[in-house]
Formats: sequence, structure tokens, C-alpha cells
Amino acid sequence: MASPDEAPVKDTHVGKEKKPPARYWDEAEEGETHGNKGGEEGEQKEQNTQKTKKRKEENDPEDGKKFISGKSDPFPGPARIPRDRMEKFKRKNKTKKPSQQHPKLKDTIVRSEKASKMSQKQAARFDLLLPEDAGFLEGDEGEDTCTISQEDIADAVDITSGAKYFNLTLSQFGPYRADYSKTGRQLLLGGRRGHVACIDWQSKQLMCEINVMETINDVKWLHSEAMYAVAQKKWLYIYDSNGIELHCIRKFNDVLRMQFLPYHFLLATASATGFLQYLDVSVGKEVTATCTKSGRLDVMSQNPQNAVIHLGHANGTVTLWSPNQKEALVQMLCHQGGVRSVTVDKTGTYMVTSGMDKKLKVYDIRTFKPLKSYFLPAGASCLSLSQRGLLSAATGDVVQLYRDVWSAPVTKPYMAHRLPGTVWGTHFCPFEDVLGVGHGDGFTSMLVPGAGEPNFDGLDANPYRSAKQRQEWEVKALLEKIQPELITLDPAQLGQVDRATFQQRHQDRVQALGFDPLAKEKFVPRHKKKGRSSAGSIEKRKRQVAHEDQRDVIRKTAEDKTKIEMERKQREKKEAALSGKRSALDRFKK
Repeated sequence: MASPDEAPVKDTHVGKEKKPPARYWDEAEEGETHGNKGGEEGEQKEQNTQKTKKRKEENDPEDGKKFISGKSDPFPGPARIPRDRMEKFKRKNKTKKPSQQHPKLKDTIVRSEKASKMSQKQAARFDLLLPEDAGFLEGDEGEDTCTISQEDIADAVDITSGAKYFNLTLSQFGPYRADYSKTGRQLLLGGRRGHVACIDWQSKQLMCEINVMETINDVKWLHSEAMYAVAQKKWLYIYDSNGIELHCIRKFNDVLRMQFLPYHFLLATASATGFLQYLDVSVGKEVTATCTKSGRLDVMSQNPQNAVIHLGHANGTVTLWSPNQKEALVQMLCHQGGVRSVTVDKTGTYMVTSGMDKKLKVYDIRTFKPLKSYFLPAGASCLSLSQRGLLSAATGDVVQLYRDVWSAPVTKPYMAHRLPGTVWGTHFCPFEDVLGVGHGDGFTSMLVPGAGEPNFDGLDANPYRSAKQRQEWEVKALLEKIQPELITLDPAQLGQVDRATFQQRHQDRVQALGFDPLAKEKFVPRHKKKGRSSAGSIEKRKRQVAHEDQRDVIRKTAEDKTKIEMERKQREKKEAALSGKRSALDRFKK
């Protein structure tokens, strides 16, 4: 304790100045500053990293393709595609790019070509995933393939394929017409004396079997295996796969032949009274009825490419029809006698006809000119083309098959088979090497190597689809249904502009409105304040843009003058050249 006499000692130590207490707003500002600096530094580092990577890729492109062991890929980049495979999937030629005046159009064309090239490459690569190839029957040296019987083929192939050759003896209600569903799984049989049967022919399961107690002229599957149409003696009937009658259409009477257009949901019928009628099966209404004025119609076929109906007549002509016109699109004189059968290939390029003159003719539908003509000793009553271009021609109780009838002259058949009864109808099964033949003694399923398309489109016709997939496909097909008005001889015309119709519509619109809505509006000066919209200033502004309105007229006049001048000069050159030549009559001149 210090004494009171002692004075207090002053602290001579000079301390550091104390900082004011920190405030929260000061900390936030410092944090933001540091954060901005850190963000800028991070962005700069990222840019430098990207530049370094890009530089490395340009200098050494193999650096990014090294294995774990450190070795480089000896085959860098995507695998090369053969040129012939690329040409197979080529879509279009390169479009000529416009000038710099249309940058948007140029950019659109570039993007379209890039997408087309990418899809072409993808399709060429995925072609390896279609391992199935179409095989044909090849005989030994000196052996003719048409002498090989169906029993020999069934013994030589595997058990599954051999089971596809079978005979159904149905002599009581024959002769029979046959039709396969779009997927090729179901078979529909219709006997002349009223017998109708639906069969899953691969598993040999009977779906339904009925007898309509009436004459049957033709049977046809509709859009799915759940419904089919039967052309009976009097009217047209619709049944389901259980044999239950769904509809009786009395407007369609005396129907002889039928064709179903799957993408239009149209059932085309040809009657004994000479009428061609179309039924929309999605709504159950008649689309159109056309009187062909050609008598009985018992020869009918369709073009799968454009959905045009081909009809054969007794006077030797074949006519092409569309539901949009009351007259025939094309009328061709094909035979000297009546036409017995007509068929068209799946590409819509070739048409094969047979007539009473015992000739088999092949026509190119693009030019409507005959390509080949063959003479058959007994003629051909039923013709059918497969997906791979094999032609079946039935003569009495014999079915003959031919290969490449339109590319090279055919001297002998590819295959032949004799049946127990007279052939009444032939039909190739889709996606199978099978030909179904309906005859007087029942039905025969023949093995025809190379007839069917080995690879199917699962989104269009899937033979292995389930019931749920079939329902979803049916809904999608109904949404994408093509209207009957779009059936034309040349489907490419749908993507073209009808300029004459556009001009006529424009004239009608001008007459209705009283003015041209597409005409360029006249320049109207904008109103300005402070006395700048006086009459003099408005006229001055109008004169400044007056030459723009006359620019097109002046350009057209200048082009016409240049054209006239060029024609005059050419005419003078020709006259000068003719006057300079010496004529043989010049020697008589004095």
C-alpha cells in the first residue's frame, strides 16, 4: 500500500491506438469485396484451363484418349463408315446456299443439312443391327430350282420353318380366299359356301370359326387383327375376332373384291354393279361412291405407295382411281382381251397384269409404258407380289413363282407347286417366306425362300407386339390418319405450292375487300411538334422517300430496255452474218 506522500506514477508506456469496434456492415462490404475478387479469379482460372485444354487438343488430339495403362488409342475417332452404306441411306443432295442477304435462311439450311448428315450416319451405323438377310433358293450345279418340291424344302430347313408348310383340307366349303394381317401373324380364310375362320397360323390356334350361311365373295382384315370385313352375297358385313357381327352395311351391296388402305382407314370395295365405294372404318361412314361405267368389277388391286386403286376391266383396260375424282386418273390399254388379275409392288413403281390373251405384262407406272411381256401357255388367273419382289402366278391348279420379272428377261420359273384344287386366291405373308394359296380343296401354306422382308419396323407393324402395344399403336394410328383428300397419283405434289391457285385466291380477296392487303402501304409522315409538321415540311419528307416507291418500277423498266437492246444486237449480228455469206445465185448477178 502506497503512502499518501508518494505521488502516483504516470504510465510512461505509449500504447497502440485502439481500432474502433467492427460493425456488421463493414464485414459485409469486406466479404463482398473478397467474394468478387475470388469469383473473378475463379472465372479467370477456368478460362485459362479451357484455353489450355483446347491448345492441348489442337496440338495433341490423342491426349484425351488414353487408356488406364497410359497407352494411346491406336484408332482414335469414330469408326469409318463404308461409302456404299452411306449412299444407301442418303436423303437429299446439298442445297445451294443463298447470298449474304438472307442470313436466317442460310443458317436454317446449314442446320438442316447438318441434321440430315447426322441421321444418315446414324442409320448407316445402325444397319449392322439388322443381321437378317433375305436368302433365296439355290440349286446344285445343273439343278433347276423349280423342280425342288415343298417336302424337300421342309425337310432341309429347321423345325420352326418346316412347320410353316402345311395343308388344310376344307373341301366341303371351298374354294377359299385368304388374307394375312398387316403383322403377318393372323390368317383369315373365307370359303365360297359361307365358311369363315380366323387362325393364328404360326401356333395353329383357332381364334374363331363361323358359317354365315351365304355366299362369300371376299374377306379382308381391317386396321388390326380385332376386326375383319366379309363381302357376302348381298351386303357387306363387319365381324370381330370372336366371330360376332358388329355391323351390316346395306349401302355396299353385291361386293366382289375389297382392298384396305391401312394409313387412311379406308375400305375400298368393287361391286358387280360397277360401283367403286370407299368406307371410313374409323367412323363407319361412306366416303364416296363412284360409278366406273365399266360393268362388273372383279379385278382389283391397290398401290401401297400412294393408295390409288387399280381396276381391271373386260375390255382389256386398267383404270386408276382416287376418292377425290369421279373420273379415272389414268386409263391404260393393257391387253387385247379381258384383264384377269392386277398387282402392284410395294414401292409403287411396277404393275404386273395378266389377261385373256395369255400374256403377262410388266408396266412402269411412272411412265405408263410396258417394260416386259411374257407369254404363258395357259395364262395366269391370280397374281401376287411379295415384299422382296417375287411374283406368284396361278394357272389352274399350279402356282409358279418368278424372280426379277422387271429387271431381266425371265425364261423359267423360280419355283413351282401343284395343288389339289383350282387356285382361287394367293397372298404373300408379310415378314415371312410364306405364300398362302386358297384353292378348291382348302388352303395351302407354301415355303418360298426370299419372299418376305427379314427386318420389320417395330413402330409400324410389329409381329411380336402385346395387347397393350396394339392398343397404343391403334390410338397413334388414328391420330395420324391421312385424309382421303390427300390421295393423289403423285404424293410429291402435296409439298409443292400451287401458284395459280394462290394468284386466283389473291384476286378474289382483293375483289372482296376492295383493296390489296399485300400491297405496300404509302408513306405517311409522322406528326411532329413545335411547328415541324407544317405542310411544307411534310411535302419535303415525302419527296425524300418518293424514289423508294418508284425503285421497282425503274428497275423493271431498265431490265426491259436492256433485254430489248440485247435482242436488237443479236438480230443485227445474224443479219450481218447472213449478208456477208456468198450465195450460189450470186453468179447470175450483173
